[in-house]
Amino acid sequence: MGANDVGESPTIRVTAILVLDDAGRLLLVRKRGTSAFMQPGGKPEPGEGPLETGRREVAEELGVTLSADRLRPLGRFSETAANEAGHVVVSDAFAVTLTAEEVAAVRPAAEIAEAVWVSLDQARDLPLAPLTRTHFLPLAG
Repeated sequence: MGANDVGESPTIRVTAILVLDDAGRLLLVRKRGTSAFMQPGGKPEPGEGPLETGRREVAEELGVTLSADRLRPLGRFSETAANEAGHVVVSDAFAVTLTAEEVAAVRPAAEIAEAVWVSLDQARDLPLAPLTRTHFLPLAG
């Protein structure tokens, strides 16, 4: 669990992908209708495992197709949900480093209001989802 007392709050299961480039920048997205930046990812479809969810979400949100062997497992993390008050998000997490060609090919989907490549220092100054601030930033650097 994160630093917050999340207790018996309703749980939202997701997969999130820590997306980096060769320069060590991370890709953060802000979905439409939200204020917090976070990793690309989302909820599983029926019968889908975490790895499949991560690959599908990156393809849907960013237009980049990744092979399963490129995603490095980071673990499972829990934290207060950024966009659903009173809920806890439990995320299976993976990391991937995109090639320069893949970085150039990133095309955020309509559901993404903003996609930004930032250094760790720049990320700390953004409004971040609790899961991103507490767990992903330390993993990224």
